[in-house]
Amino acid sequence: MPATSAEPSDMDGWRDERRDEAVAAFAASIPALYRNEITLDPDVAAWADRIPGAPVSLFLWGPLGVGKTHSAWQATRRWIAAQFAGAYRGTPTVQTWRSTALFDALRPDDTGGTPKRLMSALQTADLLYIDDVAAARVSPTGWTQERLYEIFDERYINQLPVLITSDVQPGQISPIVGERVTSRAAEIFRGGVVHLGGADRRKAAAA
Repeated sequence: MPATSAEPSDMDGWRDERRDEAVAAFAASIPALYRNEITLDPDVAAWADRIPGAPVSLFLWGPLGVGKTHSAWQATRRWIAAQFAGAYRGTPTVQTWRSTALFDALRPDDTGGTPKRLMSALQTADLLYIDDVAAARVSPTGWTQERLYEIFDERYINQLPVLITSDVQPGQISPIVGERVTSRAAEIFRGGVVHLGGADRRKAAAA
């Protein structure tokens, strides 16, 4: 007897297996400090769960110690699970970077350029997550900012999501990423800027 709409099909079961495998693989890559599941801000949860009307990209900002990075890792885990709803398009690719490591990677290599494979991965991944963007060091030549603009511009054109955490608002990141990236970010994160407030959890834990 063929499966009815109320019964899971073989495809549904296979897709659920792929989802669980993808989520488990990503969960294993989450730093130990952020592996515990937490209650997400409603706007963050809406983005992660792909609720209709949620923005494509998300910019989480707020003071130190309010859980921005923890929220971002857990939101990404839920975002991956949500990609398996509806038509199966394959396991999503996710690039996760701390800003200081990303800026180092974008600096010119021995040949005077940024590795093409890295640039392609950053431009085309299904999700790019950059943590603590305001912590990065400015490149004195502007090389890093230009590469970052190329990444952001390509993702904006193709409507590929970006997730960022920061101690400052989007309009205040220009000293780090440059004016062009800041301008493009204003479009990328339109409707997706979320302020996380509260006390510094690190100080509370140490008290």
